[in-house]
Amino acid sequence: MAFGQPSGPPATARQLRHLAALVEAAGHTGFRDARGPLGLTQRQAGGKFTQGEAEALIARLEAEAEAAGGSGPADDQPAPGLPVTPRRAAPRVPATRPGAGAAAKPTTLAEQLERVPERLLVAEMRRRGWRLVPPSPDS
Repeated sequence: MAFGQPSGPPATARQLRHLAALVEAAGHTGFRDARGPLGLTQRQAGGKFTQGEAEALIARLEAEAEAAGGSGPADDQPAPGLPVTPRRAAPRVPATRPGAGAAAKPTTLAEQLERVPERLLVAEMRRRGWRLVPPSPDS
């Protein structure tokens, strides 16, 4: 096997669609954007996965989405075959599985931001160069 070549059959189109939806639900714009935070290789950032890699990443992203949904403590063990990467500090959008029905509604960004503590919002805005003035007590 040549260096950098996949070691298995390519992922199916269905796996890639599901994986792309999970990556976007995790707050990334695509595979390239998710390369660093998810520890993807350059080949994977280009959308090239083997079936085993796709299955492992799908399982990992679904587990992280369920953990972020408040179902309990997250299992910090990554899926087999994927490198360990630090978690992002930004809130993640819970993923919904196709066919999950109306019970699993994705939340809007505004609803997610309401749950973020004010001190974190202020710190992020200052990090981005904003100057903030607290509201007056009369408001």
